[in-house]
Amino acid sequence: MKKIIITLISGLYLFATSASAEMGLNIGISGTGGIFGATAKETHSVDSGANAGSTDEDTEIASVGYPSAFLEKEFADGRFAIGLEYVPVAFESDTAETTKQDMEPDATSRTAVENRVQVDLEDLTTIYVSFALTEGMYVKAGIASMEVITNENLATGSSYGNTTLDGTVLGVGYNMDFDNGMFARVEGEHMSFDGVSLSANDNTITLKNLDGLSGKLSLGRSF
Repeated sequence: MKKIIITLISGLYLFATSASAEMGLNIGISGTGGIFGATAKETHSVDSGANAGSTDEDTEIASVGYPSAFLEKEFADGRFAIGLEYVPVAFESDTAETTKQDMEPDATSRTAVENRVQVDLEDLTTIYVSFALTEGMYVKAGIASMEVITNENLATGSSYGNTTLDGTVLGVGYNMDFDNGMFARVEGEHMSFDGVSLSANDNTITLKNLDGLSGKLSLGRSF
């Protein structure tokens, strides 16, 4: 998916640089910083050193910073726009380690085994619409998705697999145009992703929520 999005952005950029001013195309880059929080739980469905049905739950809050690139097509003299934004970097989680006591085949003793899980979030892509409230101020809403890549080392040899997270984006910002076709923006944004569950044998990991508040500074050019 990453190659497809990069190809799309490159193609639209080449098209924009050769287009006339009446095309109403915007292209730019952004820097975003914010705080995200997530709550996840692990459920043991059978007795594998933990009580059957037991659940471990934790909430983490972290600050993030990342770049992105965006393309927009304007309509109605610039009051309405449809855009695509792509983040070319991955978000890497810390490695979670758990130790459990597994029963030996002779059922007379237990052996300590360690499980490790680390997650990468990749290809954060947002499709959005924006609407100008005044000459500079605007609001935006969109849908976002990103790939969840699990990197695990489980004693059972099983794996959780990969999945996709889908969410929504709401924002408000201010746009400043310059005489040479350049523009700058400041923006506040709220992003919320749906929950998802992944299973490996007798264990299930569930992401209950992933939400964040961020501020964004963008620079771009209109064509």
